[in-house]
Amino acid sequence: MWNMPPEDTARATHFFIDLSRKENRHPNRFKHRDVPTKLVAKAVSLPMAVRGHWFLSPRTEYCVAVQTAVRQPDGDYLVSEWSPVVEFCTGDYAMEHLQQLLDKANGSAGRLLRFSVFYRNQHPEYFDYVRRECGGLMRPALKDSSGSHGSPINGKLHGVFFSCNTEFDTGLPPRDSPYGPLRFQIPAGHLLNPNISLYFADFYCMYTAYHYVVLVLAPVGTEGDNFCRTRLPRLDLASNPFLTCTASQRQGEEPVYCHASDVIMEVLFTEPVNLDQGSVEQISGHHQLMSLTTANAKKDPSCKVCNISVGR
Repeated sequence: MWNMPPEDTARATHFFIDLSRKENRHPNRFKHRDVPTKLVAKAVSLPMAVRGHWFLSPRTEYCVAVQTAVRQPDGDYLVSEWSPVVEFCTGDYAMEHLQQLLDKANGSAGRLLRFSVFYRNQHPEYFDYVRRECGGLMRPALKDSSGSHGSPINGKLHGVFFSCNTEFDTGLPPRDSPYGPLRFQIPAGHLLNPNISLYFADFYCMYTAYHYVVLVLAPVGTEGDNFCRTRLPRLDLASNPFLTCTASQRQGEEPVYCHASDVIMEVLFTEPVNLDQGSVEQISGHHQLMSLTTANAKKDPSCKVCNISVGR
């Protein structure tokens, strides 16, 4: 927003807006005859705010400068000097953007399949370290930058990652894993129960046909729960497309746990997990290449299934 002398207000017909990423050292400074329509805002009565419609990336620094212009009869423009450059940084996805992602993920989730354990694959050195240095506790680690660049949990929320997907033919966890030959398994009810808040955090792919859904499990009232409450859409434990826990119809029976069948679930539990709550065993299949993991993996920006448009 800026002010202009009244005589200039009466003459001005357009404002030219030069928007570029801060990392780009050379500003656009386009030729005025070639200005794209979306970069032109017609002058209106002051005070005013020029609102273009650009798709800005989250967590990105930008520079913007403005020229006042008067269009001449021959189609050319009489222009002012460029304004001082203003720098700004976009933030994380807002709740409305995450809701868009959630809606897209819902369309890809598929039917629900039953499961009974959460599991986490690692190398023997990891579990040796947990027992020797951490008293048997798998401690939360800072979420990396994998997935959507604008996910509010990236680089901000600590947690322990688990999987829950099962194979169609056996109903058991897959025999192979790129994360390590040892697998820690824990009964589903230890991490998913009425004392847990469930949040949707991300939906992405890595230039592949299959997609990932990232969920957060945070014990009610904990620091992780407080962090997520104002930043992520909360899901109903008993009724959502991705991960459910429903009470059994028969008294004394265990609850029923289900996961989405057509996406790969990545579940972040925000509190430490003790190895004594489960078991560590060798997987029966092969340890796959680490290149198949999602560590710091970048989201495919061209995928129409899992990308959203964020207008500013």
